[in-house]
Amino acid sequence: MRKPPATAQSLIADLGLQDALQQDLIESAFAFKAPRHFIAQIQTADAEDPLLKQILPIQAENHSPEGYLTDPVGDHLKNPQPALIHKYHGRVLLIASPKCDIHCRYCFRRHFPYESHANQRHWQKALATISNDRTLHEVILSGGDPMSLSENALLKLCQQIETIEQITTLRVHTRTPVVAPDKAAQNQWLAWTRETRLNVVMVVHSNHGNELSKETGELFSRYRQAGVTLLNQSVLLKGVNDSIEILEELSHKLFAQGILPYYLHQLDKVSGASHFEVEDRLALNLHEQLRQRLPGYLVPKLVREIAGEPYKTPLIP
Repeated sequence: MRKPPATAQSLIADLGLQDALQQDLIESAFAFKAPRHFIAQIQTADAEDPLLKQILPIQAENHSPEGYLTDPVGDHLKNPQPALIHKYHGRVLLIASPKCDIHCRYCFRRHFPYESHANQRHWQKALATISNDRTLHEVILSGGDPMSLSENALLKLCQQIETIEQITTLRVHTRTPVVAPDKAAQNQWLAWTRETRLNVVMVVHSNHGNELSKETGELFSRYRQAGVTLLNQSVLLKGVNDSIEILEELSHKLFAQGILPYYLHQLDKVSGASHFEVEDRLALNLHEQLRQRLPGYLVPKLVREIAGEPYKTPLIP
């Protein structure tokens, strides 16, 4: 397995792509980052590899068309205090970590001010607020990536949430099990999920079937045995998964690893990611073809998040 490169330049050199891609690379405040396992799934000598495209900082990021924003989904509009985002009825999102194990170039929180939102002091105030809100029944751990926390920190946080009487469901949004399954194999946390009174749901993030491996399959099997419900959300990305064959294969591969497709998101229009945008017309066409090819339980909902709306907005022809 390849060592994780420290820079995008060293990655393309390792892949034999320096001549093809060197002139397109940029330095970015949103730094290059990718773990060993994810890099091992990238094909050598292929400048069009769909996994590679998700992590390379390229010149196209400097193009910022009208409508592309630093806060495209309105997180700051629904951010009553540090570490909490409360957009939807009955559930609240807790920023559990400022870090991810991978930096996806289309990330809608690539400009989020994590330094003022994600530490254990913020957790305690957020948990107190959640405890006092009887309308809530679900806490969503996000970030960053909650699975990038140390196992002790993640376990402590989950145990504190478990003590809040009105909370019945804990949802974890994470990409770590897909991109770094060795890091996400947290034995103490899995032992806790077997015993907790909470319904534990994990929403993983895979965009392409090549991201799923023997190692991810083994990990997801352990999660299922520990009583975790597994769902997947993808982002529709130009040049990565904007074809019916790729999306169909992804749904089948997810199901083979015990994961149900949940959402297929239209791109959140975050500054620096416009080159990934897929037109609504094509997105709708792809989704219609998915419905024709797959049983309903393997067809993800095609949605867009619109700032200020009380739910994800379905894309309808």
